[in-house]
Amino acid sequence: MPASPLHEPILDWYDEHARDLPWRRPEASPWSVLVSELMLQQTPVNRVLPVHAAWLERWPEPADLAAEPAGEAVRAWGRLGYPRRALRLHAAAVAITERHGGVVPDDHAALLALPGVGEYTAAAVASFAYGQRHVVLDTNVRRVLGRSLDGVEHPRPSLTRAERERATAVVPDDAPTAATWAVAVMELGALVCTASGPRCGDCPVADLCAWRAAGYPAYDGPARRVQAWDGTDRQCRGRLLSVLRDADGPVHRSALDAAWAPEPQRLRCLAGLLADGLLVQVADDVFALP
Repeated sequence: MPASPLHEPILDWYDEHARDLPWRRPEASPWSVLVSELMLQQTPVNRVLPVHAAWLERWPEPADLAAEPAGEAVRAWGRLGYPRRALRLHAAAVAITERHGGVVPDDHAALLALPGVGEYTAAAVASFAYGQRHVVLDTNVRRVLGRSLDGVEHPRPSLTRAERERATAVVPDDAPTAATWAVAVMELGALVCTASGPRCGDCPVADLCAWRAAGYPAYDGPARRVQAWDGTDRQCRGRLLSVLRDADGPVHRSALDAAWAPEPQRLRCLAGLLADGLLVQVADDVFALP
């Protein structure tokens, strides 16, 4: 397969501008990479860094986390948001310990079989931890390729077959180069080709960009979802969960009542936390982390 004209400028740009992140360093373990990937889902790097460091200090290997109750993972997750990811990481640690001798597998299919690991995460860990050749498509990568190759401002909400085929066609043939390519395109999307306010003057492929050449046509696809927060069930769930995280043990319902006043919403969110396994009821009106 001939090299894409995007390869050299993006790879050279990454060599110069890549951020020094702990999960990218040569000494980073596959476990560190897996933890970072789950933490970074819908969460900015600056919020992940301190939690990732504390997590790896406490649980440097999957077996260390697997040996503790799932509730400790929820507690250590802190305020990263979407705390079901903590339960998934704990379940993945248990599976890695039981099925793979405590070593994060290097096989894509085995990674995909871990709890909480989807196609993107499996490809990312196989690429970033083991230097393999895979198509790694997060939102940043999809945006860079969509703009540079397809001339569209933003990718569609759902990944299409055509989009995946196009991304596959530009992955370098050499596995180590392909792994670097995956993270380089991701970094370009995070730092330069951002969703709003892209810095085209700093882009290494601005002269190759179909979106720029077309005059920056505005996005005309389905409405893009905007995450709300104030007054939402997400905020309520987070407030209730924080009561348990900050407590030394089980708490009475009255502590949850004090944390969120509107009763119908509070009861609905409490039921949701119980159904998701983020809380357990240990006695009448008494709740705890799992």
